[in-house]
Amino acid sequence: MFKQGEHAYRGRKLKKRQFRSLWIERINAAARMHGLSYSAFIGGLHAQKIALDRKLLSELAITHPYVFTIICKKVTK
Repeated sequence: MFKQGEHAYRGRKLKKRQFRSLWIERINAAARMHGLSYSAFIGGLHAQKIALDRKLLSELAITHPYVFTIICKKVTK
């Protein structure tokens, strides 16, 4: 009973880590379909000054693959 607060606190911190890991896996899979590694893709985003967070990139890769393809083409230029 007394530890439930500790477990809840730890769980809230773990949830953030787990979601970030999931987003990275999704982005990596989608980028590899376009011939890019995750690190090359993220590096290209920074080089092109495209400011999109991982959550949004993950959603684009799943729900709007055409938009993600356009972003990949901009990154490879």
